[in-house]
Amino acid sequence: MLIYLVAGARPNFMKIAPIVRALQAQTSSTLSYKIIHTGQHYDREMNDVFFEELGIPQPDVFMAAGGGSHAQQTAKIMVGFEELCVNQRPAAVLVVGDVNSTLACSIVAKKLNIPVAHVEAGLRSGDMTMPEEINRLVTDSISDWFFVTEPAALEHLRREGKPESAVHYVGHVMVDNVLYQADKLARSDTSAFDTSAYKQTQQARKDTGGRYGVVTLHRPSNVDDAEAFTRIAGALKEISNELPLIFPVHPRTRANIDKFGIDLGPNITLAGPQAYMAFLNLWKDAAVVLTDSGGLQEETTALGVPCVTIRENTERPVTVDEGSNVLAGTDPAAIMLEARKVLRGEGKQGRRPHLWDGKAAERIVEILAKELNVE
Repeated sequence: MLIYLVAGARPNFMKIAPIVRALQAQTSSTLSYKIIHTGQHYDREMNDVFFEELGIPQPDVFMAAGGGSHAQQTAKIMVGFEELCVNQRPAAVLVVGDVNSTLACSIVAKKLNIPVAHVEAGLRSGDMTMPEEINRLVTDSISDWFFVTEPAALEHLRREGKPESAVHYVGHVMVDNVLYQADKLARSDTSAFDTSAYKQTQQARKDTGGRYGVVTLHRPSNVDDAEAFTRIAGALKEISNELPLIFPVHPRTRANIDKFGIDLGPNITLAGPQAYMAFLNLWKDAAVVLTDSGGLQEETTALGVPCVTIRENTERPVTVDEGSNVLAGTDPAAIMLEARKVLRGEGKQGRRPHLWDGKAAERIVEILAKELNVE
């Protein structure tokens, strides 16, 4: 009984990795799988070591869809995935998250009458200017099984009329993965990581109490608009006067720093994009993470690291309601206020939400086996 596991970008592999490991660990069923890499993003860090770190094999299929506009990319993925499904029809297609590959492969599978499982279903930001929000809505409108990470997502799916029997609150595969990787990291030599020297230097400083912060920014609304980026950068610069910051920079963000003449000051260290384990080693011991990333909101909550989210909305409200995340918005004063609360020891403590216990993938595999009538 073959399942296609679809991933299009590096974060997607973090989400399917626990599912692959759970499928590999099966003892009582005959579910098989193929990892389909649509090639939506080409990432030079996605090499043999990357998959070895995740504890999964290389993708079985690489479609090399590449870039282009949203329409061009989605169309290329649909054409390639349709050919794949026709040549070897799977029993089900599993998609994760909210990238263009998620949308494209869901549509293809559904039109071929192949059932679709959506992992991370039901997340909503309410912001229809985000391409990811369109992808979430369309994917959930045609999926057969919905694997849910948090209570708000359950409510969205119920309100949208999804049958209760198809909606499964299982926890979060991203948390499965970060717990797996953190355990692996504790037993690894981290001295070769690019940022290890920075981390060691900061932790040895007495004037800052050995503390440092981590920044990531990539949302178009934050970094593609000169005025918005300049205001956020001003807040980060002020914070860095009290806490040294390291900023692994997304390529588009770096280009805009140069294009807009953004001044981050002397206390923010710019670094290149980081491999997963190297980045985890950096942020897990940070005093605070300042980000506009969706995944980092969840990962910081999983490990109890204070997070200040530089966005006006979040599709992951459980990280705010229960976790260590604060939604600061993009006003510089609010960003600085929340960061300084953390530095004074007044930041949110939070807790790990229900079922964020590292076993979500096992639940997903068990449910799929039952739904596909696999003994």
